[in-house]
Amino acid sequence: MGSKDGDPSLGYLTRKDTEVKLPRPTRVKNKTPASVQITAEQILREARERQEAEIRPPKQKITDPTELADYRLRKRKEFEDLIRRVRWNINVWIKYAQWEESQKDFNRARSVWERALEVDYRNHTLWLKYAEVEMKNKFINHARNVWDRAVTLLPRVDQLWYKYIHMEEILGNVAGARQVFERWMSWMPDQQGWLSYIKFELRYNEVERARQIYERFVQCHPKVSAYIRYAKFEMKNGEVARSRNVYERAVEKLADDEEAENLFVAFAEFEERCKESERARCIYKFALDHIPKGSAEDLYRKFVAFEKQYGDKEGIEDAIVGKRRFQYEDEVRKSPLNYDSWFDYIRLEESVGNKDRIREIYERAIANVPPAEEKRYWQRYIYLWINYALYEELDAGDVERTRDVYRECIKLIPHKKFSFAKIWLLAAQFEIRQLNLKGARQILGNAIGQAPKDKIFKKYIEIELDLGNIDRCRKLYEKYLEWSPENCYAWSKYAELERSLSETERARAIFELAIAQPALDMPELLWKAYIDFEISEGEFDRTRELYERLLDRTKHLKVWISYAKFEATSLDDNGGDVQKQQCIERARRVFEKALNYFRTSAPELKEERAMLLEEWLNMESNFGDFGDVSLVQPKLPKKIKKRRSLVAEDGLTGQEEYFDYLFPEETQTANLKILEAAHRWKKQRLSSDDDD
Repeated sequence: MGSKDGDPSLGYLTRKDTEVKLPRPTRVKNKTPASVQITAEQILREARERQEAEIRPPKQKITDPTELADYRLRKRKEFEDLIRRVRWNINVWIKYAQWEESQKDFNRARSVWERALEVDYRNHTLWLKYAEVEMKNKFINHARNVWDRAVTLLPRVDQLWYKYIHMEEILGNVAGARQVFERWMSWMPDQQGWLSYIKFELRYNEVERARQIYERFVQCHPKVSAYIRYAKFEMKNGEVARSRNVYERAVEKLADDEEAENLFVAFAEFEERCKESERARCIYKFALDHIPKGSAEDLYRKFVAFEKQYGDKEGIEDAIVGKRRFQYEDEVRKSPLNYDSWFDYIRLEESVGNKDRIREIYERAIANVPPAEEKRYWQRYIYLWINYALYEELDAGDVERTRDVYRECIKLIPHKKFSFAKIWLLAAQFEIRQLNLKGARQILGNAIGQAPKDKIFKKYIEIELDLGNIDRCRKLYEKYLEWSPENCYAWSKYAELERSLSETERARAIFELAIAQPALDMPELLWKAYIDFEISEGEFDRTRELYERLLDRTKHLKVWISYAKFEATSLDDNGGDVQKQQCIERARRVFEKALNYFRTSAPELKEERAMLLEEWLNMESNFGDFGDVSLVQPKLPKKIKKRRSLVAEDGLTGQEEYFDYLFPEETQTANLKILEAAHRWKKQRLSSDDDD
């Protein structure tokens, strides 16, 4: 039954027969510690005592050659049988060969080694053991043959090359060792192999050969560590120029390598040791400009330490620039629309003075256009463009780039919604500085067409006026007033231009057009300018007419005072005392007229009336012999302090002191009222007495 259900792969045993039966786990009932504790030492001692004695084979003594031959035959048969069973076990082959060696039968030992190599020639341990046997027994040529075959078949096993070279060097065969090294180097081993070759040559003071090997080394392994070793070798041999040349070649080839930081640090430290502090500083600065920010922390630290040791205050500040640059990069990465960070970053780079880096930062900054077309978002951003243009013009001296910056900025601004007069004016002024008047006019003309502003008109007119183009100025003023007819400044300046050209009638016509406008932003300035114009022309009658027209529009205190002062000073060049007296009389009539207006039409304006009387009194005093103060003094008011109730927003009431003016006619009225009250009282008193 068992054979029928058995599995052939299991020797016709059933699955149940082949199952591993584990002992049932015993349950520990009592977990309390035993009363007598046993140490680990006791356990080991008892185990050793109970151990059975080791069974060793009896020692066999060989007394004659026949027994020796029998022993060898038996031993060889055992090894051959073992090899036949486990042919791929290299340890068996090694033991067999070593046994033959112990019997001093070297030919048989070599035969065993060769048979083992036929089984697995890729096992470098076999080659090592084989060669060691030959060397130990001083079969040098046999050992060379083994090493030669080993390195030919396994050229990538460095240990074989090292052992081969070590044997030749021990034998004093320097030329042979060098030849082996050359064979090895043709396979382009790792750095350690090249360095071993260099150390070999240096042991025999072959400096020039070592230098040649270094040259081949850095060509085979163009890495930072290789060049640094080469440079240090030259420095150790006192070849400063050669060492510097090695560093310079390394910088040319490996400036963009991942380990470039180590190269620059080593180069700078080399220059420091050579007392070339300026060279070291240049190396540090070059490295900081070319190595990415994130992988230059050690370099910055070394540079700061260098500047503290060799540099002045400015040098130390330059070293600290690197650290600040890290901070600004972090800030602008987190918030690219924070233009103040960009300004700080640009100022930092401008203090360093690297044009390419400055332009790069400017380009990165202006690429962050405000998200919304609202002027408040653009007001800070637009100064990035302005600073960029000024930098290109003043610091870099690049005219075409400056023109391109202004052109791109003007294209970017949404002129239909808002504009910046400053940009237009700066662009035009730049063209003027370049003696390109046509370009400046084109820019200002486009500005007036796309985004007219007061500043643009004023500057354009100023430029044309300086150039003496009067017709252009007139056209610009006309455009200006078409765009802004309520602008009193423009009307005044236009009339002033015509007056400067002795075009009196044109100036007067402009003033008439101006005051006829339905709405003006500052009419008082315009009227004053018109009046001053007529006074300067000596047209006193026209001036009086203007004052009268102005008084028809407004009865302001300043207008009355100005009118009176004009009348008081409206003397001809040859005016005598009679004419002066007439002027004073006209001024008094103006004051009387004004006083009558404030007394009858605006009695509530007591303070203005009092100020008018004070001004009249001062004028009479200044007239000297022609003045008459007694005309004004009876009309002066008294200043009285009074109180009035105030109600605040929260409902609280309080008292406020203020000054009031009491004029003479008001005093007489008050006295009459008192007399009338007294008369009524007396009348009532008399009537009551009659009744009694």
